[in-house]
Amino acid sequence: MDMQAVLKAGGIGAAIVVVLNLLGLIPCVGCITFLLTLVAYVVIGVLAAKWMMPPRTAGSGATNGALAAVVAAFIGGIVNAIITSIYVTVTGGAQLTQLPPELLQQFSDAGIDPSTFMAGGAGIAGVLMFATVCCLVGMVIAAALGAAGGAYWGNSHPQ
Repeated sequence: MDMQAVLKAGGIGAAIVVVLNLLGLIPCVGCITFLLTLVAYVVIGVLAAKWMMPPRTAGSGATNGALAAVVAAFIGGIVNAIITSIYVTVTGGAQLTQLPPELLQQFSDAGIDPSTFMAGGAGIAGVLMFATVCCLVGMVIAAALGAAGGAYWGNSHPQ
């Protein structure tokens, strides 16, 4: 494992993922940035394999690519959790007014007060819990895509 290549590709990848997370705040752009983030994880894996010292193999490229993509996903996930927490704090319960009345009625029928989702600390705690789960799932996806990109580059460019 070439830690220098992993950290270099992971750092550059983290910057790309953070920019994509910020662009994802723009309405209707989130779908595009999601797909670009998936492509970015593959590219991060390729960069990690490209920057590692020869000889390169599919296995070593996959290892470096997976680690670099996980570094990028972890940093991007932390920044996304911070951004989302700030957004929920600033907007408060404004999101509840955007929900369809039928959905709010279903919450009430189930015995759940919809205002508890965004009330004070419960909103931030919920956001952070959801962001943690998303970050963990994102790191698994990033590892798989980064490994695929690294294995491809390591296998096709041994020297």
